[in-house]
Amino acid sequence: MKNKFDPGSLAFFLGLLLLVPLLFLWLAPSEPAIAYSDFRRLLDEHQVDNLEISPTRITGELRSEQAKAMLPASDAAASWSGAPPYAFSTLRVPDDTLAARLASSGMRYRGALDNGWASTLAGWLVPLLLLVFVWQFMMRRGGGARDFMGIGRSRAQVYVQRETGATFNDIAGIDEAKKELQQIVSFLCHPERYRRLGGKIPKGILILGAPGTGKTLLAKALAGEAGVPFFSISGSSFVEMFVGVGAARVRSLFEQAQGQAPCIVFIDELDAIGKVRGANPASGNDEREQTLNQLLVEMDGFEPNTGVIILAATNRPETLDPALLRPGRFDRHIAIDRPDLVGRRQILAVHTRKMPLAADVDLDELAARTPGCVGADLANIVNEAALHAAEADRLDVAMADFDEAIDRALAGSERKSRVMNAQEKLTIAYHEAGHALVAQSRAHCDPVKKVSIIPRGVAALGYTQQVPTEDRYVLRRSELLDRLDVLIGGRVSEELVFDDVSTGAENDLERATAMAWHMVARYGMSERIGLANCADDGGMGHVLAGADGPRRGEHTAQRIDDEVRRLLDDAHERVVRTLTERRDALERIANRLLEREVLEHDELIALMAGQPAPGEGAHECAGEAAPDAPPSPSLTAERAA
Repeated sequence: MKNKFDPGSLAFFLGLLLLVPLLFLWLAPSEPAIAYSDFRRLLDEHQVDNLEISPTRITGELRSEQAKAMLPASDAAASWSGAPPYAFSTLRVPDDTLAARLASSGMRYRGALDNGWASTLAGWLVPLLLLVFVWQFMMRRGGGARDFMGIGRSRAQVYVQRETGATFNDIAGIDEAKKELQQIVSFLCHPERYRRLGGKIPKGILILGAPGTGKTLLAKALAGEAGVPFFSISGSSFVEMFVGVGAARVRSLFEQAQGQAPCIVFIDELDAIGKVRGANPASGNDEREQTLNQLLVEMDGFEPNTGVIILAATNRPETLDPALLRPGRFDRHIAIDRPDLVGRRQILAVHTRKMPLAADVDLDELAARTPGCVGADLANIVNEAALHAAEADRLDVAMADFDEAIDRALAGSERKSRVMNAQEKLTIAYHEAGHALVAQSRAHCDPVKKVSIIPRGVAALGYTQQVPTEDRYVLRRSELLDRLDVLIGGRVSEELVFDDVSTGAENDLERATAMAWHMVARYGMSERIGLANCADDGGMGHVLAGADGPRRGEHTAQRIDDEVRRLLDDAHERVVRTLTERRDALERIANRLLEREVLEHDELIALMAGQPAPGEGAHECAGEAAPDAPPSPSLTAERAA
């Protein structure tokens, strides 16, 4: 809810603005002012009386009309009327002879102070009123004053069932996680069922998963299903620049939770305060460690079966302190993986259930074309498709909109302003034709869905997109070798056609080298290295068997490098043979790319077989996939140097 300006504060402020000039008018002298030189002359002529002398001002009376006549015509003289005496005032000028003159004249005078009660009132009351107004204004607006006064107070936002805006019906693709949380819902709704058997609900539940997999949404859905108060706070909200604030906020959070039990306390991004203690020896008094210690103490002192469930989410579980993960604190760990083919289909169905879809939309095909995408990615794709259809002023969302949305969400919009010369376009066409031809020539590679030479995004000049027929979790050596061939297919195509190479294969070579290195050093797929895992720990030369484990020697490192080079050389020879034997198909694919810029799967298969391509009519580009798509070897893109 937006903070509105309080009318009372506005009236107070306007009244204060009016009070300031009124006070100054009140404090201003009411007597007409004359020059100090005229006052000295009148004093010498004994024409003044009843003087009141302060450090800065002199006031008094003129005795007669003759004294008035001695003054020059001025506003002061004009303001006197009636019979004398006439009141006057003048600013006091430093004058060492004034006291002697007054003593010799024998006239009556008295001293006075500048800071009377009125001046004191104006000097102290006005700033005080301004300070009160600013303080009240900041308190009403939720600004710095209240934040400072409540610096140790928990900043958790409290929702009730109708405010979470999510239930389990809004979540798809993570059925196992929902099933585990159903038990928590059952405990919160029917706690006596577990208490009579002596069962204890887990104190804490930790949700693990990659960014965008739905951890926060799952927590809100849990609160929505249980219908209990839901405290939501980020881990970074505990830590401030002041030492001890984080621990105070942890105490405040648990006090609030116990006061509203049964309830759910959700801490998002737990790794912000739950990292391993002692990781930074230089910090003797780390605020994050104090916050973590207080969180551990509160969870230990938390009575079981009180109806307060501590829920936390993180995408970096490896950084958490072991004390957080032990039984008695975060007892249950729920891992959320990237959705598989069926899960992606369910997620797309959830996001499109209120969207008017055209008859040609196939959610199964969309799920197959988005391997590795998480729920946030799929939601973004659906939204981009709706925006694209709305921009075209259509009443429903068609498959072409989803095609463009996939390309735009993962790779960015088309770079029509990036104009390539004829030689660059020819090089990219043969480069992508090499990728596509090798991919379709290998038995263990995913089929090619689309080939494009349209620049897109920041660095992609072209791409070859492969769509897996099924989700894979384990790859064999023969499959990795085939994917290695696909990665260097573009570079080899340039060698054969132009007898020269370009910088466009930089990303391909980087990925190919990394794949070969993993095969040798991690997966034990090299006969010369054997079944050893020789991966180092952050480049420090340690085997992943612990800090005291054996070290990888220089001789072993050299053998690994030699074996990686051998794998790449063997792949180069295989690709050279394939492209040499099918040179005609390579030429046909490259020429068609130069004509159309985009090739679909059916047209690619026809060109490889030397047959007429289906639908020789107009071809409309549907976009391209991102070179930085979710981790998958099924996308090969040429990047700008």
